[in-house]
Amino acid sequence: MADPEPYGQNMKSKGGLARVFKALGYTWDGLKAAARHEEAFKQELFLVVPLSLAAWFVPVSFVERALLFSVLQLILIVELINSAIEANTDHISLDRHPLAKRAKDMGSAAVFLAIVIAVAVWVCVLWQRFHGAA
Repeated sequence: MADPEPYGQNMKSKGGLARVFKALGYTWDGLKAAARHEEAFKQELFLVVPLSLAAWFVPVSFVERALLFSVLQLILIVELINSAIEANTDHISLDRHPLAKRAKDMGSAAVFLAIVIAVAVWVCVLWQRFHGAA
């Protein structure tokens, strides 16, 4: 059995649909890895999936619905970036180092801010819908 193609090999030289399909495969691999190995991503999915579905049924405008959905996806995006930073930092060295701690703490702070943004948007949209314009 032949070894699988190393990640990204010949990716830059391919164009068109071949490159798109390769990139989609890497995307799917990344989502599966996050869902399997990242507890925070699993917890966020547990909230984001039902809230994303609920966003379709809230009686708000199309733009407000898009906002409700988008800020939830923002949480997952930032968590994926944070997880990538953590994995890369751990790959380089498992030794404690102030710069590694700083990188991981900043990634965590970014996730927190994404969650704050999502909560603020949901509160504002729902408040306006159910308690009138502010």
